[in-house]
Amino acid sequence: MKRSKKIFVIVAVLFIAAIFVVGYDISRKTSFPGSKKYLKESIAPSEADSVVQEQKLDTLTIEQHGQ
Repeated sequence: MKRSKKIFVIVAVLFIAAIFVVGYDISRKTSFPGSKKYLKESIAPSEADSVVQEQKLDTLTIEQHGQ
């Protein structure tokens, strides 16, 4: 094998190893979206949340018409 081909193979192996290391590191820090439990509030907001949201909308409406 020529010297340049050996260098190419070594660099290619190091590159692929680095890609696997980075991929493994990223996979350890993230979770699969399907494994997350849905929060009750995100599926159906509670009545208290909707009242607060209505109050905010009323305040915005009053501020816009008052100017």
